[in-house]
Amino acid sequence: MRIFVTGGAGFIGSHLARALLRQGHEVDILDDLSTGRAGNFEDLKASARFSCVIDSLDNISAVTRLAARADRIYHLAAAVGVRLVIDDPVGTIETNVRGTEIVLQAAAAKRVPIFIASSSEVYGKSPDLPFREDGDLTLGATANMRWSYACSKVLDECLALAYHRDGRLPVVIGRLFNTTGPRQTGRYGMVLPSFARQAVAGAPITVFGDGTQTRCFCHVQDTVRALIGLMEDPRCYGEVFNVGTGREISVADLARLVRDAARSGSPIELLPYDRAYEGDFEDMMRRVPDIGKIERMIGWRPEIPLEQLVQDVVADARSESSRGAVRFAS
Repeated sequence: MRIFVTGGAGFIGSHLARALLRQGHEVDILDDLSTGRAGNFEDLKASARFSCVIDSLDNISAVTRLAARADRIYHLAAAVGVRLVIDDPVGTIETNVRGTEIVLQAAAAKRVPIFIASSSEVYGKSPDLPFREDGDLTLGATANMRWSYACSKVLDECLALAYHRDGRLPVVIGRLFNTTGPRQTGRYGMVLPSFARQAVAGAPITVFGDGTQTRCFCHVQDTVRALIGLMEDPRCYGEVFNVGTGREISVADLARLVRDAARSGSPIELLPYDRAYEGDFEDMMRRVPDIGKIERMIGWRPEIPLEQLVQDVVADARSESSRGAVRFAS
């Protein structure tokens, strides 16, 4: 098949593109490199089955052309990362909402099956754990820009499901829970690569808040398996799925795990939210998915344990360090 991946130069998109090429597909990617990196796909250029368009989703003619010749679309392009959301709330909302609208319109014109990448952020402050796809969403006040990303992703989901119900557009929505792994940048607040780079450099590992907040981290290879599996089963059309792992760990314990894996002497320092981010910042203390639905539908479960995930990210940080590529802020 010919597959179109928006955000294909990004962390998840570049891993997905590789997996699709290994399966024998042709892959077109579109990315404006605002958060993606050209280095993520440099080695793919040698393949005659790979093409890359450096442009934004605002180029409607480019999106329409790529969608029209695709057999399947993965829409991963988005404003991502807590730091970016806080620093550029207008850009976050416009990129996520307008970009998704453009891609859905292009997909609907040819009824091309499309995967929409959503986020665990949509659950907001819901106390009903583990989070289920049919559970209520509890977001904070709109005056707090922390929730702009979640709101934009909720609207993306509603629009995608409306396209499915009104025009029977084959749509699958995946709510991704803390996907991480090699080649992920820590530039926009992604915690595991940030910890790994700090530990490898022997710098203080900075934990925001008191470190008791918990997350569930999923290896990007497991996430990519889920994305491919969901699009291969027509029963998934019109459905929403959590994609993540149920293994919960506190951010402070994650910092210690990273430090041990890196065999580093880095101290672990707590940084209050009011120093890490300007203005009021509201965080979720726990974020745990119920992955029963995706397991029942396609038999998917994460396979790579957290310890191996940490080892992979630390090894990637060492590789970058040896090339002089590590940069991090205090």
